[in-house]
Order: sequence, then C-alpha cells, then structure tokens
Amino acid sequence: MGEKISKPQVVDLSAPLYADGHPYDEVRYLEAKIILSGLRFTSVQSFFDFAKIVTRVAKRMGVEYEPVSPKTNRPQIREVLFLDTQDFKLYNNSFILRRRITYEDGFPVGDPEIVFKFRHPDLDTASALDVRPQIQGAYKIKFKEEALPLKDRIGGIRSLYSHNVEFPFRMRGAADPTAAATLIRVFPALAPVLGGTRKHVQLVNRTAVEEVLQDLGTLDFGKGLTAPCNVSVWRTRGDHHQLVGEFSYQARFLRRTDLNAKALERSEAFFCALQDEARDWVSLGTTKTGAVYRLKGNPPQSHE
Repeated sequence: MGEKISKPQVVDLSAPLYADGHPYDEVRYLEAKIILSGLRFTSVQSFFDFAKIVTRVAKRMGVEYEPVSPKTNRPQIREVLFLDTQDFKLYNNSFILRRRITYEDGFPVGDPEIVFKFRHPDLDTASALDVRPQIQGAYKIKFKEEALPLKDRIGGIRSLYSHNVEFPFRMRGAADPTAAATLIRVFPALAPVLGGTRKHVQLVNRTAVEEVLQDLGTLDFGKGLTAPCNVSVWRTRGDHHQLVGEFSYQARFLRRTDLNAKALERSEAFFCALQDEARDWVSLGTTKTGAVYRLKGNPPQSHE
C-alpha cells in the first residue's frame, strides 16, 4: 500500500488574533438571568416557591422541566469577595475581580477561586479583550452571552457579553496580591487601567457576600438545548441583609451556529414569560455585582 498523505490543515488567515497569535476566544455559554428582590428569600422554602412559578411557565410555554427533589438537594453556601480600588477603577472600566470559596457543613473546602471578567454589551469589544492570566497552572476561560431583562420594563431581553477566566488562588512568593503591579503582572489586560499607579485593591464597600444557591433542575428547550437552572440570594455577612436574588439557567455549546433557531426562540419566549409571571419578584435595572457596588450610595459607572 502507498503512503497515506494527510490533507493540509486549512487556516483562516482572516480570523482575529490576540497579540501572541492566539485566536480570539469564542462565546461558548448562553446564560439567562433574572434579578429578584432579596427580601423575597427568607428560608429554603422561598427557593421552591419560585420553582413553582418556573414549573407553571415551563408548562405553558412547552418547555420540559425536570425539577430536583427538595429532600435530596440542599442549598450551597459560598462566600464572594469583590476587590477593586477605592475609586472603583476596575468596575468603571468594565472589569470585575472577585474571590469565591465554597463551604460545606460550615467549613471552607478547596482553594479559593479567582474570577476575573470583562463585561460589555458589544460582542466585538468583549472578544478583543484578552483575559488570559499570566500564571503557572491551569485556568478556565468562560465566554458567555448573558441574557438579562430590560432595565426599565418587564418582558424584554438585552444582552451582555461576559469574558471570564477562573483559576484557584494560591499564594506564591511574597508579592502583595493587592498591589497594582502584581495585578498587572497576572492580568496584563489591566495595564491600561492601573499602569503607572501605586493603587491597591480592597474589599468593595467593606462587604463580604454570602451566597445561598439552590439548584432547581433542568430546562429542555428542545433540539439539544438543555440548561440547568438555579435560584440564589446574596446577603451581607454578619447582619444577613438580603441584597438581591437571582434566577438563572445556562447552556454550553461548541459553536453558536450549532444552536437550533426554534430552541433559541423557545428559550427567549420562556425568559420573557417568566418575567411577567414573576413580576412581583423581579428587580429591574441592576445585577448582583451592581448591588454590591451600590450598597453605600454613590454608584460607580459601568457597562452593565
């Protein structure tokens, strides 16, 4: 038999590249979020009261919904710390930096997780921002299209693009992890924002957030578009002041073009109908992050 000749790999020379020649990250997640009033959540039963609304709307809109059992699925507890300069340099330039740790039976488990994200309403702007960290070890890129309600009325959809990277936080060396120079070394994307300064990051509004998250089940919009869904409440550590709640569902895919148009339409119709059905729960015009930043007045600017 003759030697098998492999076909040459076709390279798209027109594809956009980062400075080191790496192709732009592509959107791989579709996430829908509805911000809810934090005051609605006073017990575990509150989560499943909202699940009843999800059940009604899913049935009416022809969406299959497989709920979890309240008896076998308990809420997850996580601590979320937002870090920024005193004048909110990161948030005002569309960046978010947070540290998150999971608790089990009242104790932290595993390494804290660092989440660094750039969030913007324009896809091209979000894609062009290289969020890759300069670290030793693994990290995970999560580029999401986020569907949110309109800021001023129930029943619509607007989009944000959230370009994220996540990795475990482990102290290495003696460098100050809060210093601008350290942050720029780890996140080169912050050089235009923090370069030439001696700024440090600190806990935003001196507030540690406790997140209580309850898995609710899985939504199936057909044609392979399935999305686990959950509901959560964010409250301040210490006084347990409820900041906001959130219902969300998220689907992962390899290529945006693989998503079936009818399934996407069904997801959008469900999203709008759920807002209307749960209008007494919905809180317009904010995000979970925005609620933390606005906790003590003088809200910063953002692209949320």
